[in-house]
Amino acid sequence: MKVKKYTAPTMPEAMKIVRSELGRSAVILNSREQKTKGFLGLFRKKYIEVFAAIDPQPRRERNEFSHKQEANLKVKKTPNLSNNQVLSELESLKQQLTHTNYQPNVLPEPIQSIINELEEQDINKEVLNQIIPYLLEKYYGDKLTDAQLLKDEVKQFLIDQLQGINHQGSLFKSKYIYLFGPTGVGKTTTIAKLAATQSVTKGKKVAFITLDTYRIAAIDQLKTYAKILNVPIEVAYSKEDLIRAKEKFKHYDVVFIDSAGRNYRKDEYIEQIKEYVNCEEEDEVYCVLSLTSKQKDLEDIYTRFSQLDIKKVIFTKVDETTQFGPIFNLWNKHKFQISYLTHGQSVPDDIQDVSPELIVNMLVGEKRW
Repeated sequence: MKVKKYTAPTMPEAMKIVRSELGRSAVILNSREQKTKGFLGLFRKKYIEVFAAIDPQPRRERNEFSHKQEANLKVKKTPNLSNNQVLSELESLKQQLTHTNYQPNVLPEPIQSIINELEEQDINKEVLNQIIPYLLEKYYGDKLTDAQLLKDEVKQFLIDQLQGINHQGSLFKSKYIYLFGPTGVGKTTTIAKLAATQSVTKGKKVAFITLDTYRIAAIDQLKTYAKILNVPIEVAYSKEDLIRAKEKFKHYDVVFIDSAGRNYRKDEYIEQIKEYVNCEEEDEVYCVLSLTSKQKDLEDIYTRFSQLDIKKVIFTKVDETTQFGPIFNLWNKHKFQISYLTHGQSVPDDIQDVSPELIVNMLVGEKRW
């Protein structure tokens, strides 16, 4: 096998050189447009840089060139490479691919298929550019050409990446559990699911406090859940009310505090939340994000709420989307704890503990809601 970099003024010329040296069974691993340095940055010329390799399972094709034509083209014989040389070239290629954007439709078909699936999941290109060299090394170095085996390698790669989610499951380490997030992400329903799990399933003594005094419907909704679960509820209209409610429930095991869904872009909302939350030892703060939001909005929301020292996230409405890449993208950038996924309105059933395996199965299409 030979992996080599070629340069030429145009792509057709580059392909001609590749095929003359490596034959028609060669595959293009990567291609990109470059510019010469020029003089003082001026008169820079464009050229094409191509990485190519011989496919380990080439199609049987007749040699279209006679010996005379080969001589005219000055075709060089491919030398036999030692294992160390092969590994060295693969590592060099891997390093170069890691620092550039891949070109679609030029990868071996099994790898291209996997990358297409991950792109449909809206995985960031930075992550894809880490996965591609890894798969190429498996494909050419380890001769791993089976599509399912390559997919298994990608799954393990992503699972290894996600080991830092620090999943705590349904164990709350603090007494007072705050849920913050923008309007319409499902905070109140999520609180009901968490409370039902703690009260009914685990036998904990649970109480509610709501700060959402801006929407009467929100108070009524939480009161309805409180009545069904037979747990007490207090409404806090001010910071003083919140302090009194927390004192009232100090002998309870877990107290869930529902915040108002407001426009997170307004600085005064975040400042008001800071006044309410002291982030004391008994306080635990969660950011609730909906997967029906766009990637950029998720990024903006988390950045805003991260001013509250939020380290834990609950993703809601996973059943209302087919793209799960934003979960990985956001976590990969901020490294918070992913605590739960919610996937429907049923209380307490439609809530799921999180594991790296679950998230990866969602990313590769093996888990649907």
